[in-house]
Amino acid sequence: MKRNSYYLLALLAGLLCSSLTFAQTRVIEGTVTDESKHPVSYATITIKGTTKGTITEKDGTFKLHAVSGAIITIRAVGFTTKEITLGGEDHLSVTLAENPSDLNEVVVTALGVKKEKRNLTFSSQEVKSDEILRAKEPNVLNSLTGKVSGVQITSSSGMPGSSARIVIRGITSIAGENQALIVMDGVPINNDETDAAFDGGPGTNRLADIDPGIIESINVLKGAAATALYGSAGARGVVLITTKKGNTNRKPTVSLSSGVSFENTIFPDRQYKYAQGNKGVYIDGETAKASTSWGPAIDTLTANGKKVPGHNPLKDFFRTGVTTNNTISVDGGNATSNYFMSYSYFNQQGTIPNTDYTRHSIFAKYNTQLSSKLSSTFQFTYSNVLNHKMPEGYGLENPLWTVFMGPVSYDFHPYQNADGTQRLYRYSRNNPYWVLDNVLNTSTVNRFLPLLTFVYAPTDWLSVTERIGADIYTDHLNYHVNTNDITYTTGLLYTNNQNFRQYNHDFIVQLKKQIGKFNSSLMLGNNIYANYSDYMTAKGLGLAKPGYYNMASASTVTYTESMSRNRKVGFYAQAEVDYNRMIILSLSGRYDGSSVLATNHTYYPYGSAAAGFIFSELFTDKLKETVNFAKVRASYAVVGNDNVVPYSTQTPYLQAIIAGDASSNLNFPYNGQNGFLINSALGNANLKNELQKEFEIGLETKLFNNRIGLEASYFDRKMSDGLVSGISLANSTGYSSTTINSARMETKGVEVLLNLTPVKTKSFSWDVTINYTKLNSKVLEIGGGLHQTSIGTIYAVEGQPWGSLFGTKYARTADGQLKINDAGLPYASDEYGIVGNITPRWTGGITNMLRYKQFGFSFFIDTKQGGDILNSDDGYGLYYGTSKPTENRADRVVKGISDATGTANTVSVTGQQYFQQISGITEAVIQNDSYIKLRNVSLSYNFDKKLLGKMPFKDASIVLTGRNLWIHKAADFTGGDPEVNSWGNHNSGLGIYTFSAPTSRSFDCTLRITF
Repeated sequence: MKRNSYYLLALLAGLLCSSLTFAQTRVIEGTVTDESKHPVSYATITIKGTTKGTITEKDGTFKLHAVSGAIITIRAVGFTTKEITLGGEDHLSVTLAENPSDLNEVVVTALGVKKEKRNLTFSSQEVKSDEILRAKEPNVLNSLTGKVSGVQITSSSGMPGSSARIVIRGITSIAGENQALIVMDGVPINNDETDAAFDGGPGTNRLADIDPGIIESINVLKGAAATALYGSAGARGVVLITTKKGNTNRKPTVSLSSGVSFENTIFPDRQYKYAQGNKGVYIDGETAKASTSWGPAIDTLTANGKKVPGHNPLKDFFRTGVTTNNTISVDGGNATSNYFMSYSYFNQQGTIPNTDYTRHSIFAKYNTQLSSKLSSTFQFTYSNVLNHKMPEGYGLENPLWTVFMGPVSYDFHPYQNADGTQRLYRYSRNNPYWVLDNVLNTSTVNRFLPLLTFVYAPTDWLSVTERIGADIYTDHLNYHVNTNDITYTTGLLYTNNQNFRQYNHDFIVQLKKQIGKFNSSLMLGNNIYANYSDYMTAKGLGLAKPGYYNMASASTVTYTESMSRNRKVGFYAQAEVDYNRMIILSLSGRYDGSSVLATNHTYYPYGSAAAGFIFSELFTDKLKETVNFAKVRASYAVVGNDNVVPYSTQTPYLQAIIAGDASSNLNFPYNGQNGFLINSALGNANLKNELQKEFEIGLETKLFNNRIGLEASYFDRKMSDGLVSGISLANSTGYSSTTINSARMETKGVEVLLNLTPVKTKSFSWDVTINYTKLNSKVLEIGGGLHQTSIGTIYAVEGQPWGSLFGTKYARTADGQLKINDAGLPYASDEYGIVGNITPRWTGGITNMLRYKQFGFSFFIDTKQGGDILNSDDGYGLYYGTSKPTENRADRVVKGISDATGTANTVSVTGQQYFQQISGITEAVIQNDSYIKLRNVSLSYNFDKKLLGKMPFKDASIVLTGRNLWIHKAADFTGGDPEVNSWGNHNSGLGIYTFSAPTSRSFDCTLRITF
């Protein structure tokens, strides 16, 4: 009996203890705010002495499982850490005190290494996820336009899927690649432009495959000291993309986002007053043909007793574009693991009929602590892209040829005559509506980016990281032109299949140790990079059946195949010493080997030295209340750049084409026999890397409780041993040209970033971000006996900034006045020289962000001042009589000096004579492409949880956005948008505005819900 009583008492005691323990473990809810009662988002809350914890939501709320008596620690950047001992309360209201001197913001730097921003000895700038998404740009690069000092983004056109170009701190190579290296989560990814239309126009830069919604932040590393660890490719600057991840100790959270936008075309300027014709005489385009619009005024024009109706060729052709973007994501985790998964579907219907861009994106990231010393990350990105677009540029298959140059008196419908031939107002062009139904460029891309990372940390001062990543995609391009085309009368088929594979492996050892006031770190690593691509193209002419776009339908088919591979091996090290959190010294070095260079120059060393001095640590506490933080930094770096395409050291054989007379060439295969000739450009077996030396100084400061923040940098970069192709060789060598290391160039620049908070109260805040960039570059030497060299549409000229535009110039007298011929017209001189330069004088941007309770309002203005563009559209428009200036058709006496008399010209000419005369002079169509843009306006509302009531939503918001709402352009620029660049993102296609799809003004509405 006693024994039974004992067991019963023990059971009751156990139940009581269990009950008490259960009662003590409960869910604590709370809110973290600052002293102005603004919510503190993403603050870290941990239970002291354990690994358990959570983070606050965007509105500052949190939930935590804890027991009475536990001590919780709350940390957030810019605030003093706070500890609280839990009592019996179920709800906590935590207020964090701001600590202006606590600037321990962590940013991602080279090779994915995280560092405190206060300790950086180089220039970098971060753009957060909210800013990226607010831009509403399908291409990630375009979301950075105007936001980062020292960075220039160049768009190509308004065609769906069009490429963008990013250059950091100006040009680094005369003729080689100048775009920044793109790195995602520590692994370089490909950003080549592919899928350019066979008959002209830009392709797509492959960063467009990445869904902006998976990006947590983008950090731009600008100087050579910041990027030296990335090897040769880092010499051009680095864009570091960090993707989102899940949160530990968090139940699964589902987020939905759905947006729709409407795009309206921004039209170029043109005249709508005068009809088709010549010398004021009307031509109807039916009974007689004419390419020009030099007819009578349309408002009073009659034919056969009836008023001739006017048309607007642009409004009739373009449609309202519609874009939808839908995303679902899930994230969560426990104490040792977290995950983030998302799927997005993006669909853009272009403003040109039959054009669109569709992207399916899947992203998954899983982080786990395999043991107390070993952690791993696995992530996978997949995208499927389908893009339909029309040719752009000079090709006659571009429908915009006749849309932009068409007369306002002509109706393009119907586009076919009764016999099936094309109907058009003129000869030698396609009807644009016939093009829509018979010409199309289709590309399909499937891309995979797997990444696996292991981190082994046996002690708190040693860690070993192994990271393996790949970038693999297939790209299939199909282009067809039906029969009865102006150029390809029997039709054309073209296909291009590309396979691309890129592998990257890093092995990194990091050591960190604090000894007294010295905090030191050492990083040692090895990188192996391999790149492979192959192409198979087929061109078919002569369709057996109109409209049957299968290569088997072609009468003549020509195949070409190519393959390229390169490999790099690098060994790198970085040592850093921080004394008393005041003086920082950083040394880095890398030893690279590249397969594209000559065997005697395969390996090359380079490195950097940088220092920072946080002199605000010497201030008194009183002074620190005003100057919260102040740092000066300086760096010097030498970086090698293997800016050589593979096989440049060799001289390959090419399929032979023997030039014939004026009407024929002899093409091989011929009569069933193939033939090859050695390339006339001699490979150089002694090519070595380009070399850059850069000095940089900077100042960073925070004032008045962080209400003012300033970052300013000055740099001086000198490039030597630059690669120059097209160096002439004597005919006796058997070759016409070669490539050598001879060029020199210098770039100096100033970058300023200013952050202001003019107003900050409990309910209202106003934040302003201003950036400014001014670059001065000069080509110092070309070499090889050349003083200038062609890079496609632009030139590098000694003594001039890179990017000179060449062409014919007005004939002028010694004092600069126009020379006038006997007909009373100006004319071109025999000189073919510089008529402009694409380099801007300066660029800048200003972002305003205002918040009032649950409302947010922002607007972003950016500008580019200076720089020229060759407006080819205007050149043709001046001749055809469609350009805006041709509205003034009055007779005139052109100001200048007569060749006949040597005195002021007195001969009168008609407007048609004048404009058609100057249309062939390049100088006449060089225009200023400066602009000021209201690029983005956004209004948001975060629904109060009280309004959501019993709905299952944790959070809900709605965002209204307008893009390109206002553009101020130079008076002489007649295009719609000065940012358009017709030939893609390569060096060879810059500075030309020619029959490109116009950009759009858009209005977007996005709803976001979190469960």
